[in-house]
Amino acid sequence: MTNKIIALVDGSTYSKSVCDHAAWFAGHGGYEVELMHVLGRREGSGGSDLSGAISLGARSALLEELSKIDEQRAKLVVRRGRAILEDAKALLDEAGVRATEHLRHGDLIEAISETEGRADMILIGKRGEAADFAKGHLGSNLERIVRAASKPLFIASRAFRPIEKVLIAYDGSASAMRAVDYMARSVLYSNLAIKIVTVGSATEAAKKGLEDAKAMLSAAGLKAETGILPGQPEEALGKLIDEAEFNHLVIGASGHSRLRSLFVGSTSLEMIRTCKVPILLVK
Repeated sequence: MTNKIIALVDGSTYSKSVCDHAAWFAGHGGYEVELMHVLGRREGSGGSDLSGAISLGARSALLEELSKIDEQRAKLVVRRGRAILEDAKALLDEAGVRATEHLRHGDLIEAISETEGRADMILIGKRGEAADFAKGHLGSNLERIVRAASKPLFIASRAFRPIEKVLIAYDGSASAMRAVDYMARSVLYSNLAIKIVTVGSATEAAKKGLEDAKAMLSAAGLKAETGILPGQPEEALGKLIDEAEFNHLVIGASGHSRLRSLFVGSTSLEMIRTCKVPILLVK
């Protein structure tokens, strides 16, 4: 593992939580932190071209003035992006964590695809700048990243709490086993209380799956309890998180067919939407 995370910040309410979680990763797991802010193509170019909206025959002085406005707006957007990174870096500096900054231009998904190879994990807030206006929905950028990212994706909740109790949602899928394997190989989960849970019937196959997952963690020196819950995954897991006060959920992005993989996994997306604690999503 590279032991490096790329933390995406956008100036929203969730950016502070992203920084707080990044600082916790650095302190608990020795992670290097790279802060990244991405200017979309329209932002970087100043949005719409005002000068191009003038009809034929308009005075050239007005065209020139509007062109200057376009240029000034583009410069302001870049300055804002740098300010967002500077503020994020200041938060990490206060926590005693050194971080690098990276201002990118272009499409967000392309930026992640080009940079995630040098990181072990992508860290992002659950919602972006419109968070206060869309509390029942995922941020549009987050949904795109969930579908496109190949590296584990850590989705920060609105407010940071130190991670002490971890719940693993295990359904026997290949992605669920990869999530357990990721935890076993990561320094992040040492000395934390871990519970592996399957939702459904207590079949022999379910019990064996839990024991296999527990054995994988045990081989890495991590202790874990197991359990089987009745009901539907979203409701059962959410209730357990609240009642047992878990403060982190690990889940595989299940995809047992081409159609399901297109949607990442209905349970995974629903848990991201409704869960109040940070989630690690492993494909």
